[in-house]
Amino acid sequence: MKVKAILITALLMATGGTINALSQTPAKDPAGFQVCHGTYALCTFSQCGEVQGKQPTVFCACRVRQDYSVGTECEGPTKNPEGQTVLRSRYHPIDSYARCTNNKPWAMCLDSPCVVDQNDKTKASCACSVQEGKGDYVVGNEPGQEGAAQFGCPTGIISSATVLDVDSITDFLATQDTIPPVPDFKVVNHKQK
Repeated sequence: MKVKAILITALLMATGGTINALSQTPAKDPAGFQVCHGTYALCTFSQCGEVQGKQPTVFCACRVRQDYSVGTECEGPTKNPEGQTVLRSRYHPIDSYARCTNNKPWAMCLDSPCVVDQNDKTKASCACSVQEGKGDYVVGNEPGQEGAAQFGCPTGIISSATVLDVDSITDFLATQDTIPPVPDFKVVNHKQK
């Protein structure tokens, strides 16, 4: 699979947020992915807190965006009983990543529930599952993201995806014409511990 395909998949898997449904029926593949357009939480490479609970969960600091994205459903924002806006995390293509080869934990945020910050509507806190020992995972250093400084493997937990997850979403995106062209991406390093 091409490097571009791998990167696109990684971003899709790592991102988060709910999306307003397209006016048309969303494109859906056999694995359940859909291209969505609307509001969602983008968690790709976001910093996450400490593991909480018996079911390993972390809360990740994600960004609220309005754009195309990929997830397994395209529901729009809702309100919880406390009146807070709740979104789902989604994936959006990235332009570069580094590959980490280690067994350190990372967070899987795709389709995770996220609560929008009531004081800053551009931020959301997403409850993501903790993963480790699943194979190589991807990291990056987008502006404002401290978790993977200089494209190195993080010491803390970040929102990510395995290289194989990235391949899966990239294969799906290659069959879609509803999303704008995805930029070429590069792998900054092929393996890093």
